[in-house]
Amino acid sequence: MPLTQERSYTVHSNDIYAVTPKGQQELRSSATSISPAEVELLVRLDDVLTMAQIRQSVGEPAGAALDITVVMLLAKGLVERVQPDPFAASLQFQLSPSALTDAGAEADFCAATLKKSNYYVRIARKRGSPRQRAPGERLSAIIVDDEEHLAKFLHHYLTFEGFDVRIAGSRAEVVAEFRKPPIPDLVLLDVMLPDADGFDILLRIRSHPQLKDIPVIMLTAKATREAVLKGLASGADGYITKPVETESLLQAVRTVLGSQ
Repeated sequence: MPLTQERSYTVHSNDIYAVTPKGQQELRSSATSISPAEVELLVRLDDVLTMAQIRQSVGEPAGAALDITVVMLLAKGLVERVQPDPFAASLQFQLSPSALTDAGAEADFCAATLKKSNYYVRIARKRGSPRQRAPGERLSAIIVDDEEHLAKFLHHYLTFEGFDVRIAGSRAEVVAEFRKPPIPDLVLLDVMLPDADGFDILLRIRSHPQLKDIPVIMLTAKATREAVLKGLASGADGYITKPVETESLLQAVRTVLGSQ
């Protein structure tokens, strides 16, 4: 059916859309011919978020009109439907009641420990076979944090500890960095990002067959029991409170990697 017929389009909640080169040109134009609603949606589409997630982010009643806007953008050739990324979609995000119950007692201890020593880690847990590294290849780490100064601080100390370090400060950057080889040996993950939730990212990691065994340490400015409980139940290996202290950082990293 010809793409020019708007009636041929059906928008589903799980659909993911990306801006085409023509759409990018329209956004850069100083004299755009499309409506404000279309411009706003073009800015939101990032080839990662589903329509359901975008609807939720804009709220009602704006979300109800999005499907119509998508159809208009499709008809104009400004957006296109894309296949979901294996890491960014089709993963489970629900915590089981049993996981929350099992983590309850540890969450109390963890929250109390964080107030005293700025970090808490579980004893290095058993994992699958470690990633095989080439002779001379360094460990790999991904820092997920949008605070530029903190990210540089963490980058400096992890590099000193023998890591090749990559930094991601947004949802799109997280997906991009996890697509790149090698699979990281460690992830430092901020609880809050401008356009993403650290706990959701953690659940994505734990649901991914190739990433599920990566040690993940959460970074948090507010170590409430509720936040700690959610992190531990989702599979976090530890917590470090902000502002990050060097000794706490290195102690936590060495512990989760089983290097001490």
